[in-house]
This record gives sequence, C-alpha cells and structure tokens, in this order.
Amino acid sequence: MDLRLLRYFVAVAEELHFGRAATRLHMSQPPLSRAIRQLEADLGTTLLHRSAAGVSLTPAGATLLTEARNLLAQSEQVRARVNAAASLTVGILADSTDPGIARLADSYRRLHPTVTITIREADLTDPTCGLRTGLVDIAITRAPFDPTGLHLHELRADPVGAVLRTDDPLASRDHLALADLADRAWFQFPPGTDPVWQSFWNGGESREGPVVRAVQECIQAVLWNGTVGLAPLGHHLSDELVVVPVIDLPPSPVVAAWSASDTNPLIPTFVRLAATAYTP
Repeated sequence: MDLRLLRYFVAVAEELHFGRAATRLHMSQPPLSRAIRQLEADLGTTLLHRSAAGVSLTPAGATLLTEARNLLAQSEQVRARVNAAASLTVGILADSTDPGIARLADSYRRLHPTVTITIREADLTDPTCGLRTGLVDIAITRAPFDPTGLHLHELRADPVGAVLRTDDPLASRDHLALADLADRAWFQFPPGTDPVWQSFWNGGESREGPVVRAVQECIQAVLWNGTVGLAPLGHHLSDELVVVPVIDLPPSPVVAAWSASDTNPLIPTFVRLAATAYTP
C-alpha cells in the first residue's frame, strides 16, 4: 500500500476538511482529492462521506484511520532504525586542513544528520587510505595511483610546486623546471608503496633521498637536509618554507575513490556532495 496515500488520508480524516488537510500537507486541494479517490478505488470502498455539510468517515474509513496510523508509525520506526545503523568510514590522505573537507563535513552533517561518519587519516604510504584492505568505505585522496578495482571521481586538480627552505638558492625563483632539481635529493616512500604514486611525487624519474611516511616527515626532511619535497600550491607552510611552482609537473588531482564492487547506497550521495564541496 502506498504510504504517501495513507499520509494524505490520515490528514483528511483528522481534519475532516480537504482545504485544511491540503494546507497541512503543503499541497493544493485538487490533487489531494484525486489521491483520496485513487485510494478508495484501490481499496474498492468508500472511505469518506462528502456533503455540503462537510466530510465524515465511513465505517471503512474509521477502520483505515486506525490501521494507517499504525502503519505510518511503524514505517517511521523502520526509517529511524535504518538511519541509526547507517555509517560510513571515510579515509583522508593526511590533508584534513583542506577547506574542501570542512565544506563537505558541513554539508553532509546538515543533510544526513543520522549517518555516523568515521574518519581514518592515512599516511603517504597508501594513497587509497585503506580501500584495498577494507578499512574504509570511501577515500578523499590524491591521484595518480593504481586504480585497479576502484572507481575514481576527480574533485579538483591542484598545481604542484617544490617545497624549499627560504634560504635555498632556488627559493626566490618565480617558477622551476624539473631539470633545476635534478641534482637534489628527493623524498622516497617505503618499499611496496604504489609505484604510480611514487613516480608522480618523484617527477616521473628514479630518485634518491630519505624515506618518509607522513607530511611532517617530508617537511622536516626539507628543513634539516634540503631535500626536495613537493606539495600542492596554496597549502599553508611554516615561515621557513616556500613552495615554488614547477612548470613541467602535471597537477595533482583530488579524487573520491571507492571499491568498484561496493554497493553501499551512501557512497553515491557522498560523492555528489564532495563534488560540490570541492568545486573551486
């Protein structure tokens, strides 16, 4: 039975007036009258007496009113229980200061207040933030990495620059090319890290340098050893560091990523909200 029609009937049965019921339901009176006639046709019985004096319930209508109230109450209980059980684990790649994350959290919280969100912040050794091991349902991360078995939706693409100390001879340049950094040490990720990911952050070349696992380790490698680090332009760094654009590096895409086999109905909604939150 159509719960929408039952809600309409309960409103009319309680108000005993089509005009007041329509106002209560925030709709006009003609479609409400048609809906009640459809319900009567579906049930094969008259539910309301209509006369110049007003509206009254038939015996069948009185019975339906009791049953409809029970059904609607049960449907709300089911909705509440389902919503209470709804949860989503979101992986974030060590970038929780990005304003896009704050906008996404705000919009999701307002539109889906009953969904429990758990955040797992991953380090730089796993750009999927735990997707492949089942630790998260969806990740807000950076590409490129091996996309096998995953769906990716690009949210934004950020130009990339070299992170240098302010006293570095190259720090005053307006821009750099990869050739300007060829003789420098570059940070490396641990063995076993996605090779596509490692190659991107090494400018597509085989490099040597200290192994790091987290953003702060990259920053400290620059401060202590003059190691070349890379970062999206616009990120806030300490006063001792600058980010100089590297003109022959491709942008770093921010993506939503999730398992291609995951049918969780919360994921499509999350992706749509993320696309809006990350729109420049």
